[in-house]
Amino acid sequence: MVSSSAVDLDVWAEAQRKLDVAADQLGLDDAMHRVLRTPKRELEVHFPIHFDDGHVEAFTGYRVHHNLNRGPATGGVRYTRDLSLDLVRANAMATTWKAALVEIPYGGAFGGVIVNPRRLSAHEREGLTRRYATEISLLIGPEQDIPSPDVNTGSQTMAWMMDTFSMHLGYTVAGSVIGKPIAVGGTAGRREATGRGAFRATLAAARSSGLDLSRATVAVQGFGRVGSALAAMLAGAGARIVAIADDRDAVSGKELDVAKATAWVRKHDSIAGLPDAEAVAREEVFGARCDILVSAGVQHQVTADRANRIRAGIVVEAANGPTTPEADAILHDRGVAVLPDVLCTAGGMVLGYFEWVQDMQSFFWSGAEITANLDRIMDAATAAVVALAEEQHADLRSAATMLAVRRVAEATSLRGLYP
Repeated sequence: MVSSSAVDLDVWAEAQRKLDVAADQLGLDDAMHRVLRTPKRELEVHFPIHFDDGHVEAFTGYRVHHNLNRGPATGGVRYTRDLSLDLVRANAMATTWKAALVEIPYGGAFGGVIVNPRRLSAHEREGLTRRYATEISLLIGPEQDIPSPDVNTGSQTMAWMMDTFSMHLGYTVAGSVIGKPIAVGGTAGRREATGRGAFRATLAAARSSGLDLSRATVAVQGFGRVGSALAAMLAGAGARIVAIADDRDAVSGKELDVAKATAWVRKHDSIAGLPDAEAVAREEVFGARCDILVSAGVQHQVTADRANRIRAGIVVEAANGPTTPEADAILHDRGVAVLPDVLCTAGGMVLGYFEWVQDMQSFFWSGAEITANLDRIMDAATAAVVALAEEQHADLRSAATMLAVRRVAEATSLRGLYP
């Protein structure tokens, strides 16, 4: 059995390896390579929390800034039992590249607390959030680091963090976090933003490969907020959804009704038993006969074994790190186009930037304006990645990483080293 620390080390080592490959392809200066390979700062905090029954426990939290040369940092806050410093480092670096890829003026950050949130009552969860926000308050703020939701955190978590930061200063600072409820400075469009970004990238990739999306067939692995939204958009463009899998069960059919599937999952917390669909083994979805396979679940779902069984011509990474390095190499050798997570999941970051801009201006946009601007940014980013891939005869992941690293290196070089 592989220990969690070994897995975490592999995640950070793999993040650095991707940078190393891009640096070599770009002919990056050794000094610049060393600067980008190391986080700018790392904060580890330890703090006690009162539980409802009166006992006290101590928790460990992190906040890491990878690179701030393109602007203030942003990045998720995660509450999981397996959170580690190496995992936080890797996600902070990935956020740097993601912001650069969509040309949002942010640097990369990440953080969270080692905790099983299911053990916490709502009151205990609020206490933990407010104490964590206080401990990292020396790093966060609208012009320094703007936290956002991640695994096991959401709009309520961000509202508590914003309120805590504001109480310390004595006035409301709505732009101190993103992903808040609309009532306290959040923005329209958040629920579908990541799915929308993945849809625009998929649309461009299909067009580039000569695939008519209105005649395409799609299998969706992972049917949560992002997967269901992306499936609905693809179906709206004329594609037929032929298979859906959640984290336990799967169904297939000639053309599944996405709206009915979404309502069914919300009611039953599972795709199992969906009317007018055939129950299949979850593994079968990876080998489904389709044009596009969407992986919108958790990390490392597309393994080497599954990669050998994929029949789709395009794999859409609508989640963070769904493809293992071994599987990625297999898909590349087989000529399967992989739309990388750094591009496909960037819609959420773009919307977070929109929220921050609106908070700083105290002026809010309509839903139509948000969608139009999100589409424009994602279309431009995808076009730039495809163009570089063609120019360099590289796969899309390599092209996306090279483009992002080049932009961050340029900003770092232009600013110079202080002193």
